[in-house]
Amino acid sequence: MTPITHLTLATCMGAALLPTAALAAAAPSCSARASERPPAIVELYTSEGCSSCPPADRWLSNLKGRDDVIALAFHVNYWDQLGWPDRFATAATTERQRQLQRTNGAPYVYTPQVLQNGRDWRDWGGMPTPAPASAVRLALQRDGNAVTASVGPGAQPMAGYWAVVEDGHSSRVRAGENAGRTLVHDHVVTLYRPVDAWPAQSTRQLSLSVPPTAGTPARRIVFVVTDAVSQRPLQAVALGC
Repeated sequence: MTPITHLTLATCMGAALLPTAALAAAAPSCSARASERPPAIVELYTSEGCSSCPPADRWLSNLKGRDDVIALAFHVNYWDQLGWPDRFATAATTERQRQLQRTNGAPYVYTPQVLQNGRDWRDWGGMPTPAPASAVRLALQRDGNAVTASVGPGAQPMAGYWAVVEDGHSSRVRAGENAGRTLVHDHVVTLYRPVDAWPAQSTRQLSLSVPPTAGTPARRIVFVVTDAVSQRPLQAVALGC
């Protein structure tokens, strides 16, 4: 067992020469609102340095295109010591797994680990179970590089997190347990930002500035509302513009 970011306004070289008004017109603007029945939240903790992770990565890729599931691949860095630094792994995503280990009273962390709606899912491989209905209201609005989450009141203290998620990545691994393999990744969390807890019955307006990057694969901006104590998801929505 192996233990948000700013979108480019144009991909062409001449984008920087466009007038300010044209740049403003090109900036994306869109919105999304969560339904009463939240999507299932599937978190995969994985690493390019873990030889047992590629099957889990491929399974997670099969969840693309589903409105009833938000899949998130959190790459962790504790396998980097084997000689292959995972370019998607960060201290923040690794600490998220360790924090959930402490919250759930688990004896250790491992990869590949799958959590379904906040609970360890060791027999992953099928379709996720739908999440229960939620009274928490959640909407995302994007204007250019600024994204705002509007979170309605809940029955208990809430917290949450932002995630920028990308599909279509691949890596040719040259060291470690997967040396010589080409790994394909979808649902990669390229930016993770937790949000501190706020009191029950309070509403929140939360903002994120999406970092710029050129030539990225398909990208989504996700906000997940969680129970402040158990860290289990209460509501979530993904914005794909």
